[in-house]
Amino acid sequence: MNMEFINKLPTPAEIKNMYPVDEKLAKIKAQNDEEIKKVFTGEDNRLLLIIGPCSADREDAVIDYIKRLRVVQEKVKDQIIIIPRIYTNKPRTTGAGYKGMLHQPDPLQEEDMLKGLIAIRKLHLRALEETGFSCADEMLYPANHRYLSDLLSYVAVGARSVEDQEHRLVASGINVPVGMKNPTSGDITVMLNSINAAEHPHNFIYRGWAVKTHGNPLAHAILRGYVNQKGESLPNYHYEDLAHLASLYESTNFVNPAVIVDCNHANSGKKYLEQVRIAKEVLHSTRHNEKIKNLVKGLMIESYIEDGAQKANEGCYGKSITDPCLGWDKTEQLILDLAELRRI
Repeated sequence: MNMEFINKLPTPAEIKNMYPVDEKLAKIKAQNDEEIKKVFTGEDNRLLLIIGPCSADREDAVIDYIKRLRVVQEKVKDQIIIIPRIYTNKPRTTGAGYKGMLHQPDPLQEEDMLKGLIAIRKLHLRALEETGFSCADEMLYPANHRYLSDLLSYVAVGARSVEDQEHRLVASGINVPVGMKNPTSGDITVMLNSINAAEHPHNFIYRGWAVKTHGNPLAHAILRGYVNQKGESLPNYHYEDLAHLASLYESTNFVNPAVIVDCNHANSGKKYLEQVRIAKEVLHSTRHNEKIKNLVKGLMIESYIEDGAQKANEGCYGKSITDPCLGWDKTEQLILDLAELRRI
């Protein structure tokens, strides 16, 4: 077998015992979860803003960034609920390059999964302790979800994973919102099938156990644009795209029809500055169609302290080492603008 077994890793329960969530923090997370849930069920009409770096590359800069978000959150809390992105796994199209903090807690050092598991747990825990935010992460590896399951208030399933059976089944056993991105091909039916699967109960094998799930009524769509046969990025956030998705939801029997619009990736053609325009255009669409207004629950934005991106060895504090991100000054202004647009 062409596979070398390096070392046996601690179980999620063992890592959780090493870095536990105390009763006070558990209550804060439960309150966050309830607020976010009410947006998806329609009991709260505030806008969710899932925002943060493309990948969490260093603890100090990520915590600095999230502390800045906390200050802004207080200014817009009547209109917006912020869910910071702490994405500790980075999917790679070819498998090459930096795969995220789980793999490399230090991007300049060799991969170390044990240190990575501890680093991502400590980072999410520190965010909750110091800012009161329970954050979002991508479920790149379904078997790893339980290392963070008591800390996350939002889970995303990426465009390359949404058709995978294990992702769908595990999502059905998660008790916070799980966003299913449309695949890179743009096939909306694949995304809807994934949501449908996640809403229903299932029996399957997970981490060596036979498990039963009860279904996740908070599974929903994420529109992130797509790539055509020529390799060109094309958007799916426009008014017509949102109206079409609303009609597809209407023709089926989903529990809580909802969509988050990803303002970067193929929707922006990875032109990170376009996120400002796209976010405002989506809000404009919600003002002209009641069905779109009810369907759109939030936005996803890639943002960090500094504009753009850099190579890992360049060492600029708070600048993405993966996809380019919107810098802090533009981010803060965008959040304030979005809140003001909703007040009009």
